[in-house]
Amino acid sequence: MNLPPKVTERAFARLAEINDSGEVRPLRVAVSGGGCSGFQYDIRLDQAEADDLVLEGAGQKVVVDPVSLPYLAGAVIDFADELIGARFVIDNPNASSSCGCGTSFSI
Repeated sequence: MNLPPKVTERAFARLAEINDSGEVRPLRVAVSGGGCSGFQYDIRLDQAEADDLVLEGAGQKVVVDPVSLPYLAGAVIDFADELIGARFVIDNPNASSSCGCGTSFSI
C-alpha cells in the first residue's frame, strides 16, 4: 500500500486564509499529462467528489482523485512564500525530475 500524500500545517493555514473570504472549498491536487516534463500538477479550488481521498486539517480539506493518487504517493503538499511568488508546492518522491517552474515533473 502506498503512503497517502501529506499536507503541511502551513498549506492548511493558507487554504484557510483563502477560504476565509467566501465559500469554503477544498483544494484539489491532481496530476495530468502534459507540461515540459511529461506530467503536470493541477492545483485549484474545487468540490470534492465521492471517490476522492480527503485530507483534513485546520477545518480545511485537500482532495486527490483516485487516478492522481499513485503519482502523489508519499508526496508533501506545502505552501511556499518566496521571492519568486507565493504558491502551493509539492515535494514528490516519485518524480525523477522536474522543471524549473515546479509544476511539471517526470516519473
